Parts: sequence; structure tokens; C-alpha cells
Amino acid sequence: MHSTPDAKHLAALQRHWKLHRSFPSMAKLATTMGLSSTSSVFAALGRLTEAGYLERADGRVAPTKKFFARPILGSVRAGLPQPAGQEEDQFEVLSIDDYLLSHPGRSSLVRVKGDSMKDAGMLDGDIAIVEHNSPYGPGDVVVAVVDGGLTVKYLRRDPDGTWFLEAANPEFEPIRPSGGLEILGVVVGSFRRRR
Repeated sequence: MHSTPDAKHLAALQRHWKLHRSFPSMAKLATTMGLSSTSSVFAALGRLTEAGYLERADGRVAPTKKFFARPILGSVRAGLPQPAGQEEDQFEVLSIDDYLLSHPGRSSLVRVKGDSMKDAGMLDGDIAIVEHNSPYGPGDVVVAVVDGGLTVKYLRRDPDGTWFLEAANPEFEPIRPSGGLEILGVVVGSFRRRR
């Protein structure tokens, strides 16, 4: 949805949802959306519903998955600049949850501390997505309890079958459990804010 009046109405509803995790009453929707009458509110809501951003539930307006999706504007090189493409009429949209969480009910987030996993692209302050009750094996990045402490590391296995943990930073020694090693989950992704 390009820079149209409905795009502005959608953006206003998305801002309100981010702040309040709900929509205002129908009486206050006109102010939120910058409209002057309830008939224009109903018309805009109808168009956003037809476009798949909203749905009616129990007489109220509710967001759909598409409401939380963001446009993918194409790809961009990380190397030399590429020629700018023409703006397309249709963008692919993607929900961040849909992209990052294959199993939402078995997923949680942890904040990474330290720089032992920097060569795996996980920096201090990053958020790691951990999938619980998933198969794991050598080479997976896991969140584990080792000898009573919690850590995120590569899971490795010695030729004799003994499991150990390895950092993605040569300044850190491998961790070979002297007591127990419990895998809490597999790290399936990570992200960070730049600003």
C-alpha cells in the first residue's frame, strides 16, 4: 500500500496499536485516523478489511496477520551500490514473527551478554530466538545449562561421544561439563536494533 489516504489510516491504526495494544472505540476512531465523520471511518475500515489488514470479530475491528506485516522493498547489495530499481505496484509483505518463529508456542527470546559468540554474528545485547523441544546436534548454536550456569554456545561432540560447548571467539576456551549439561533450546535466529 503506497502513499494513499488508506495507507495513512493504516499507519495511524498501527501507531495506536503499538502504543495501546488495542483500537480505540468507534467514537474515537475518527480522531485517531484523522477523519471527520463516522461514515468516512466505516468506509476506510471497509477498504482496509477488504485489503486484508483488518477483520470483524464480535462486532469489533481486529488486526489480521497482514496488519503486522511489513513490505519487502526488494534486495540491496551490501557491497558496491546497485542501480536503483523502479518502484513496484505490489510489494511482498512479511510479518517478522512469521519470518523468525517457525514454532511460536515453543519459542522464546533471550538477550545475549558478552562477546563469546561474535564470530557467529551474535553480539552483546542481541536478542536470540530459542526454539525449545527441537532436535539438536553438533554444530547447532544452543542455549544450555552447564554445571549450573546458563550460556549460549556451539554444541560440539568429541570422537568418543562426549558433548561440550564451544565459543565463536578464539579468546574463549571450550566448556567441557564437569557435572551436567542440559540443552534448553536451539538458537534459530537473532536480531538487533541499530538505533
